Amino acid sequence: MDLVIRGARVVDGTGGPSYTADVGVHEGRIAEIGRIRSGGRHTVDAYGLALAPGFVDMHAHSDLALLRDPDHSAKAAQGVTLEVLGQDGLSYAPVDDRTLAEVRAAITGWNGAGEDVEFDWRDVGGYLDRLDRSGIAVNAAYLVPQGTVRAYALGWGDRPATPAELDRMRTLVAEGLAQGAVGMSSGLTYTPGMYASGAELTELCRVVASYGGYYCPHHRSYGRGAQAAYAEMVALAREAGCALHLAHATMNFPENEGRAGELLSLLDRALADGADISLDSYPYTPGCTTLVALLPGWANEGGPQAVLARLRDDAEAERIRYALEVTGSDGCHGVPVDWATIEIAGTADPAHGAYAGTRLRDWEDARRLLLADRLGPTILQHVGHEENVRAIMRHRVHTGGSDGILQGAKPHPRAYGTFPHYLGHYVRELGVLSLEECVAHLAGRPAARLRLPDRGLVRAGYRADLVLFDPDTVAAGSTYENPRVLPAGIPHVLIAGRFVMRDGRRTDVLAGRSVRRTPHRGR
Repeated sequence: MDLVIRGARVVDGTGGPSYTADVGVHEGRIAEIGRIRSGGRHTVDAYGLALAPGFVDMHAHSDLALLRDPDHSAKAAQGVTLEVLGQDGLSYAPVDDRTLAEVRAAITGWNGAGEDVEFDWRDVGGYLDRLDRSGIAVNAAYLVPQGTVRAYALGWGDRPATPAELDRMRTLVAEGLAQGAVGMSSGLTYTPGMYASGAELTELCRVVASYGGYYCPHHRSYGRGAQAAYAEMVALAREAGCALHLAHATMNFPENEGRAGELLSLLDRALADGADISLDSYPYTPGCTTLVALLPGWANEGGPQAVLARLRDDAEAERIRYALEVTGSDGCHGVPVDWATIEIAGTADPAHGAYAGTRLRDWEDARRLLLADRLGPTILQHVGHEENVRAIMRHRVHTGGSDGILQGAKPHPRAYGTFPHYLGHYVRELGVLSLEECVAHLAGRPAARLRLPDRGLVRAGYRADLVLFDPDTVAAGSTYENPRVLPAGIPHVLIAGRFVMRDGRRTDVLAGRSVRRTPHRGR
């Protein structure tokens, strides 16, 4: 036996009762659970600690961070052993040279410009190969990003795809799935993904379904049209015969205060009728995105250079202001912007770093910053409701996802704190979930959604991706004022039986690998 963990409170990821046991690990897998009389080459005294499957971040924005930051303590220290990348319809594969340059500019606020990354891949398989060659801190799965696929096939214009372009998109999605992606994502308040019709998305979801993947949309509104947007995604996925996973599912803005029950009723009706649906959420009220994402879709048409040209033009800038402040832009979920809710999290250029932590005063303030930082600013948008957050996390198909953007001087604390915040605040302090139920939300249920047959549970034969934490002290260290503080109460994290965190410190182990689910055709 390589390792024996003695006397742990095993919280196995099923949601069932916890129990005390020794757990033996050999050659990267759980070899034995129970009373282990023999010793191992290494032993951990786990009395007073909970032992759980490693947590799965179902919504991560670490697409470049995993390559540039081998330490990656932001996630490893939380007990995260697997992240799902390629979110919100925009990432770095599949691309050609033109599309790569455009995407890099468009999501600088999410991932940085990538000047310190060698982009030596163009397809999904190449990106996953690159993760494996580089060695990464935690495991990573990937979603084919529909917005990137659309940009590749027909550019950043707001128009229907031709039959040939739709065929090209189908091929790109199929290739990505065949190369190991677990599904497809969309960002339907982001360009160019938002320009896709429901019929176009349905056709792509048919491809996803044929490979046994799932569709993960950031849908068309979390504000004024939230309920209709959720219903559209449920109907679309059912029409395509595709599994559906709703990204950062919440109900935001004043229009939706206390209305989470309406969303959950919609899901319950579909689930009762046989739909395959799950969702993720983060345990905080503010959202986080880029400042440019708030602009109306027509202002973003044509890509980043076209946006900058419109911002420089006074007449166009006034049109944008009117959409933002009066009618409510589609980029801001149909709700007129309340500038007092917009807090700058970071900028692409450190020269504008003094903006971090400040609130925007008006449109001209936002316009100047967008131009000066070349669309790079990220924001926190304080528009959420605590009662909605709690109601959604209780649901039986809920999973945990940080939606953590690691860029910026003052990122959202969810990037460093989501998983310990669930365990410390919502389990221990508030009792919204039991410990056993919460671990099922953070580990067992996500692994089932990803259809990973040997992850997500503490069970003999399963991969030894494990986290040991103290239920009495586990807590997020990150706050809005100091968002890059690591959590407390998580001393040990293992991936494939190797310590990536030991005694609360990051080791130099890079045990993460790409997780490629073998596609099965003919569903």
